[in-house]
Amino acid sequence: MSTAVAAVLLIAIATYAVFGGADFGAGFWDLTAGGPERGAAPRHLVEHSIGPVWEANHVWLIFILVVTWSAFPSAFQSITLTAFVPLAIAAFGIVLRGASFAFRKTVVTVRFRRVFGGAFALSSVLVPFCFGAIAGGIASGHVPAGGEAGDPVDSWLNPTSIVTGVLAVVLAAYLAAVYLVREARLADDAVLVAYFRRRAVVTAVVAAVAAVIGFVVLRSSASPVFDRLLSWALPWVVLSVLSGFGALVLLIRNSPRGARVLAVVAVASVIASWGFAQWPYLLPPTLTVSAAAAPTGTLAALVVVTGLLVLLVVPGFVLLYVLDQRRLLPEEGVEDVAGPEAG
Repeated sequence: MSTAVAAVLLIAIATYAVFGGADFGAGFWDLTAGGPERGAAPRHLVEHSIGPVWEANHVWLIFILVVTWSAFPSAFQSITLTAFVPLAIAAFGIVLRGASFAFRKTVVTVRFRRVFGGAFALSSVLVPFCFGAIAGGIASGHVPAGGEAGDPVDSWLNPTSIVTGVLAVVLAAYLAAVYLVREARLADDAVLVAYFRRRAVVTAVVAAVAAVIGFVVLRSSASPVFDRLLSWALPWVVLSVLSGFGALVLLIRNSPRGARVLAVVAVASVIASWGFAQWPYLLPPTLTVSAAAAPTGTLAALVVVTGLLVLLVVPGFVLLYVLDQRRLLPEEGVEDVAGPEAG
């Protein structure tokens, strides 16, 4: 039963990375778009593309936290006690990002638009870095078992955490760029298609470099995880490499639809390879999934709730994304009172 719940948790993390990560990545492109005039068109496309769905994507984060807390309470306690600094930064960043995204459209002066736009963009980079750093700290054994608190600084600012944090930011930016190529094509804007296609290609290469650096760092700081990446998790690593390479080729050939699917598979495979490389440990190198699991009754209840989630909630998400892709949803929030050219 604990294995089934752990699989559900891994799928939820991959889902959040694919959907929520792309939203954070869009904020990265908002940050790097340039000044108010030069960056007006990319920022307008970013706002238009993530507006209808960005709030819904955090449902997966809430689900991840609830499942971890309920199914693996001792591990949840250790993670929150040890990584409370990056968790607090991420929580504050999510709130700040949402507020800034909404308020930016209600002000008319360039000065305040820059303030809210900067807060939105910077928090969009900071949040995935914190989540990636936490994952790196767990994989490298910096989170102790038994509900104990580890080092609040070294647990997320060690070499493995820094590399995985940077990789999380790059993968989010990569996904967002690939998605935005599709959005620009739907808007029939050839200039923005080329704009985001170039950025998708560049970030794909940067992500590959970051992944290679991550392998080198893992070999020295988390050798058990590294060894399982080359054995138990190797099929997922290969799938990620092949999907990423295929997406890169399609982007270069200007075939964004196929590239989008392969990009999703590549990023989801990265998450899967991390989970399989840690197996059977939830907190390497001592706490296994079975040892950290809650009583069987709790796990069974979680499996039932997950089944209800698939039946009742997932269809709503599918409908939301379909309506969004078909441009059948209204603009999110209030009307932009100043227009994109204001910042």
